[in-house]
Amino acid sequence: MFQLYSAIWRASGKRQIVLIVLSLLIAVLAAVPLNFQKDIINGLTDGGMDRAALVWMCVGMMATILISLALKWVMGYRANLLGEDIIRLLRRLVLRDAAEKVAHDPSYAGTSATMISAEAEELGKFTGSAFSEPVMQVGTLISVIGFIASTQPRLGLIAIAMILPQVFVVLLTQAKINGLISERVHILRRANRQMSSEDAVALEGEVHQAFDDIYAARRSIFRWKLSTKFILSSLNGAGTVAVLLLGGSLVIEGRTDVGTIVAAVMGLQRLQAPTAFLIAFYREVSATRVKFELLRDAGIMDASGQTR
Repeated sequence: MFQLYSAIWRASGKRQIVLIVLSLLIAVLAAVPLNFQKDIINGLTDGGMDRAALVWMCVGMMATILISLALKWVMGYRANLLGEDIIRLLRRLVLRDAAEKVAHDPSYAGTSATMISAEAEELGKFTGSAFSEPVMQVGTLISVIGFIASTQPRLGLIAIAMILPQVFVVLLTQAKINGLISERVHILRRANRQMSSEDAVALEGEVHQAFDDIYAARRSIFRWKLSTKFILSSLNGAGTVAVLLLGGSLVIEGRTDVGTIVAAVMGLQRLQAPTAFLIAFYREVSATRVKFELLRDAGIMDASGQTR
């Protein structure tokens, strides 16, 4: 994974810095709307808020939301453009390499077509968000959990307890998924090479078997992913129920206010999105690392990840 990120940084380091700064600004703003929401609800519940104060609080909350969305738009646009630049670069490298190898082995045309059409695009798209997205999502988690813990420490512990098991589950299952992804890519390349060879008709039975093997690998991937999703969704649901149970008990005992509980529940919902993203991102990193290693092994890059 270090080689993958090292190659990405060499190819786009300066542009990645801009994306990281944008992602940090977005993360800082993540918990601000929750604080506005808590203050508004408590002000209305206590009867100590007039209409003017309510209007200004809502204006401030909306302004924060719009600023955050604008920053996300800029970051997303720049990240997508960076990804497309890397896709174009990789396709040129694959094409240059293929021109030399096809002259000695015509069947290599099928392998190079797969790398140009699929593998280069997936690796390039990942490059655009390789640094900025995880920084933004981790920053959002820290910002929101910090807000919940500062208003009611026990609820903050629930938020942490909801996330940590999800990390364990994903780490446990992703290794198996990575092996299946690598197997599928190797089978697809072999099938393309067989179809591009002069003995394609004679190898038809083997190609059909390769298609069956690809189907079996994808079926296993679906099982692992969906089972993991079921467990993670169950943990998210349990976290929300636990906050309502503990928070409701504290309200009944007069040890906290309704606004804090509502903000905590909304905070947990805010945590689900970055947590789900980070899980998906980890899967993408793992899968992209496999494809990166396959491109490197094909001779498109050297051992350090530097493009040839």
